[in-house]
Amino acid sequence: MFARSLLQRFSLVVLLAALAGPNPAAAQLKIYINTDLEGASGVFKFAQTREVDTPLNREAREYFMGDLAAVVRGLRDGGATEILVYDGHGSGALIPHLMEPGAKYATGKPKPEMWGVDKSYAGLVFLGFHAMMGTPDGVLNHTQSSRTENRYWYNGVESGELAQVAAIAGHYGVPPILVTGDEATCREARQFFGDGCVTVAVKKGIGREAAVLYPFAETRQALYEGAKRAVAAIPRCQPYQLALPIKAKKQFLVFGKEGTEPKLVTKEGSIEDVLHLLDF
Repeated sequence: MFARSLLQRFSLVVLLAALAGPNPAAAQLKIYINTDLEGASGVFKFAQTREVDTPLNREAREYFMGDLAAVVRGLRDGGATEILVYDGHGSGALIPHLMEPGAKYATGKPKPEMWGVDKSYAGLVFLGFHAMMGTPDGVLNHTQSSRTENRYWYNGVESGELAQVAAIAGHYGVPPILVTGDEATCREARQFFGDGCVTVAVKKGIGREAAVLYPFAETRQALYEGAKRAVAAIPRCQPYQLALPIKAKKQFLVFGKEGTEPKLVTKEGSIEDVLHLLDF
């Protein structure tokens, strides 16, 4: 029933856009992009993502902006009328002078998680994401913190950042429509969101900090085409939603004095509101 109503809503949007002609205000197709840095083209070392404003970090952010520009262009050419980009990497990845026209960009901190998302958005895009902690072939795999090696389970299912972000968007009924990153990230996306969600792999993991990289001309073309397909895929995509209350478990390392082994700590509890998922 929900899938049918989503299809009807999307079909209505397309019909109104066709009838509206050149007036873009007559019909809106809004897309929300949540970004990370580890899954961008050319990024395969933590030194590119952890340290702020180093030569390696600045270069990685330029790579990221090239990927983002390709996706924004693809979404616009696919029919998106409004795009909001949320700069989701911990230390930020956005480079303002490289912002692609046709989108608005939310960056800086502190800012609420998934700022600006609401039920008016037709689809959620994950740009530059990575696989969950412990994925053998996941480039820079981690969940929230690569240093304390956090792992999370919700209702008995181990979940990474893809599921976490999608669950928050799912609260508003916004479905994942596109995931970009390495091959392991794309595999994880299909596992959680199904085959309706479009995936674009920009590299293949060999180890946690080793990858087979693809030329940027190829990855940006694939990202552009994937973004166009993602808009068309909206009727086939459904929101990712967790049954409430959420039975939650978290494992993480606690570091003591230098030279001592870190302690593995497990925390268990219940989450009543998915909007506070990341407070656990």
